[in-house]
Amino acid sequence: MKAFTYERARTPAEASAAAARTPGAKFIAGGTNLLDLMKLEVETPRHLIDVNGLKLDKIEPTPEGGLRIGALVRNTDLAADARVRRDYGLVSRALVAGASGQLRNKATTAGNLLQRTRCPYFYDTHQPCNKRLPGSGCGAIGGFSRQHAVVGTSDACIATHPSDMAVAMRALDASVETVRPDGATRTIPLADFYRLPGTTPHLETTLEKGELITSVTLPKPVGGTQIYRKVRDRASYAFALVAIGAVIQRDGTGQVAVGGVAHKPWRVEEAEAELPRGAKAVTDRLFAGAKPSAQNEFKLLLAQRTLSAVLLEAKG
Repeated sequence: MKAFTYERARTPAEASAAAARTPGAKFIAGGTNLLDLMKLEVETPRHLIDVNGLKLDKIEPTPEGGLRIGALVRNTDLAADARVRRDYGLVSRALVAGASGQLRNKATTAGNLLQRTRCPYFYDTHQPCNKRLPGSGCGAIGGFSRQHAVVGTSDACIATHPSDMAVAMRALDASVETVRPDGATRTIPLADFYRLPGTTPHLETTLEKGELITSVTLPKPVGGTQIYRKVRDRASYAFALVAIGAVIQRDGTGQVAVGGVAHKPWRVEEAEAELPRGAKAVTDRLFAGAKPSAQNEFKLLLAQRTLSAVLLEAKG
C-alpha cells in the first residue's frame, strides 16, 4: 500500500475545504470499497479525510413530508428504520439484497452511492482501463463482457454501476445534498448526479473537486407496491446481472429503474408510460439504442422477464 496522510474533519465545510486544497485527497467513512481499492493500488490517495465525526448519521423528516438521510447513516440502520420500511420499502429491499450483513454494518449512505464499478479490468492494474487510467483503453470491449453494460455505453467504457441502493433511490426520485469548499450547499437530483461514460469514464458523478455529500433526501411517499428484484449468478453477496426497482400503483402506472445494465441506475421516464401495456413495451423503450455484446445481450431479455415477474407480483 502507498503511504498516505490522515486527518479527522470537524465540520462538513472543513472536510470539503481540506479535500479541495489537498492534492490526491479522498474522504473515508466506512471504507468498505475504498480500502479494498487501496490495497490493490487501484486507488492511491495521498491524503485521507475521516468524516465519521461529522454527525451526519440521522434520519429525519423533511418539511415537505419526505425523509432526509444523513450521509453517514449505515446501510443496516437505514434498511431497518421503521419509516423507511413503511414508506420506502424499495430502499430497504435493495439494501438487504446488497453485500453481506457485516459490510452493511459499516457501509454508509454516501459511500454506497459513490462505490466504484466491479469491472474486473478496472480492478486489474495490469489491464487497460480508461476509468482507472484515462487514455489507456478499455479491456472489456473485445474482452470478457458478460457482466457489463448494454445501454448508455461509449467507445471508452462499458462498465456498470454496482449499487443496489442507488437503483431504488433513482426510482423514488431521491436528491443528493452537498457542501462545497466555500461552504455553499446545493441539491442535485439523483437523475443528474451520475454521468454516462462518454469520453471521460473516470468522471463518474457531477460532484466538484472537494464537494462532500451531506445527505440524501427522499420526497413525500408515493405509496404503491414497491419491489426490488435482483438476478445474479449466486444467491448472496453477488452483484446484479439485472436488477429491477419498481413502484407500481393500483392503476398499473408506476416508476421503474434498472441496475446492472448501465454506467448508472437506468431509468427512462417516457418508458414508464408503457407500464399498463406490459414488460416488453416498457423494456423496448428502456433499451432503445442498446449496444450489447454477444456475451451480454441476454440481459435485454432477462430484464424484460424480470420486469414481467415484478408486474405479476405487484398484481398480487
